[in-house]
Amino acid sequence: MAGTAAASKPSSAIPHHAPSLSLPPSQFARLQPHAYLLAHLSPPPSSNQPSIRANGRAPSQFRVTSANAGSLTHTNGSAVVRIGDTAAVCGVRAEILHTEDIAAWGVSASSSAVKKRKAGDTTDGIDEEDDSQLRDFNLLVPNLSLSTGCAPGFIPGAAPSTLAQSLSHELLSLLHTSRLVRAEDLRIWHQQPDFLSLDRHNEEEQMETDENSQESSKREIKAFWVLYIDVMIISLAGNPFDAAWAAVLAALQDTKLPKAWWDLDNEIVVCSDKLSEAKKLTLRGMPVASSYSVFEADAAASWRAVVIPDMDQEKDQAEKVAGKRWILADPDAFEENLCQERACVVVDKDAAGKTKIVKLEKNGGLAVDKDELRKLVELSTQRWEQIKTILERLK
Repeated sequence: MAGTAAASKPSSAIPHHAPSLSLPPSQFARLQPHAYLLAHLSPPPSSNQPSIRANGRAPSQFRVTSANAGSLTHTNGSAVVRIGDTAAVCGVRAEILHTEDIAAWGVSASSSAVKKRKAGDTTDGIDEEDDSQLRDFNLLVPNLSLSTGCAPGFIPGAAPSTLAQSLSHELLSLLHTSRLVRAEDLRIWHQQPDFLSLDRHNEEEQMETDENSQESSKREIKAFWVLYIDVMIISLAGNPFDAAWAAVLAALQDTKLPKAWWDLDNEIVVCSDKLSEAKKLTLRGMPVASSYSVFEADAAASWRAVVIPDMDQEKDQAEKVAGKRWILADPDAFEENLCQERACVVVDKDAAGKTKIVKLEKNGGLAVDKDELRKLVELSTQRWEQIKTILERLK
């Protein structure tokens, strides 16, 4: 009997459990990404939980930002900026461009002199000349590259991607729009000796034309500094433009140009090797870029399954959710793939503390209206204060 009873028992003592029907969050995010993000942004009213993104941030919250300057020793200026898991390295190299190598230099110099005479105010003439020389002579050359390993899909030896070319163009456009770099910092002047000053120092009156011709003959531009601004995204986890522009801003703030002058005897530009004589760029302000994405619930209006008895309440909740949208500040890579409409706001502050909108761009949809754009400007102003505090620590 004992042997029979023992034989009737199962040979294995391993307990049998019912299979689990739940999925871990990572797999659910891959299978239903839109519903996964929507479940975080629109929790059930009974849960009493706030609207929060899948990465744990509030819709208007930016990622943690850090910066470091002077990391590259072989450049005139460099910086590393990290926004969340997105990191960008920027190096600025300065090279000399002689005016004799510029094909249209004679025409440009004569036209700028005519503008100064007509204007009567040299300040306005210099401002106009700043824009024309920076653009016409390509004195600012940004280039962005996505390094191998920054994100899946970037293989070594491949041609520059459309994203890299688009970001390079956006950096160049913003450099010219913001007028961040002064052309005066990039000019290499030559002061010609005035041999007639001793003979004319007793004369009290001179013709106005003689004064203009004498002034132009004393001081002339012999060369320019060309700034090659190379940006490399070493880690891409969403919103690469904000990280790239912040790296460019910090690198230009760190850039020093050596003292240069024209050697009349050898007819070449000579640079001083003394670090004490190097001069920093005098930038115009500190424009900061803030990007946003618009997430809409229409694509998954019926995402929540109706499995409880109170079906009418669930249907009403689904209808309310269907027309909602959320503006997400500083989107990561997961959120960018789920959003069609994007906005970018670049703001700066003057000496009086007044906010200036340098650039306002929106594309991909019509969800964001004027009132929401005003809120984005206010949010971008707060972001400007954060970036200012970070960049001031690098000085």
